[in-house]
Amino acid sequence: MSDTILVRLVQLTLRPDKTNEFLNLFDRVSPQIRSFEGCEHLELLQNPTYPNVLATYSHWRSDEDLQNYRNSEFFNSTWSVTKRMFAAPPRAISYRQIRRLS
Repeated sequence: MSDTILVRLVQLTLRPDKTNEFLNLFDRVSPQIRSFEGCEHLELLQNPTYPNVLATYSHWRSDEDLQNYRNSEFFNSTWSVTKRMFAAPPRAISYRQIRRLS
């Protein structure tokens, strides 16, 4: 396991009529995501021009922790609800944090 943080960004383009539903879902499930083994940080971001375009921004201790979360029953059940709200396929990308300025 690496001693650097894995940063995960997932862009979610929602159907505009489903944005509030997604926000309510996120508010319900985010404490469980945040408490998942290896999750060090979690934020939800919103595009200022297109409010139905959101992104999750999370920090994971390792890729293994992220994969354990992504393979969990909790993720699968939450994702099955979330994916019905999409207007476009989600885009996910991970980065390894190599510098941090405080």
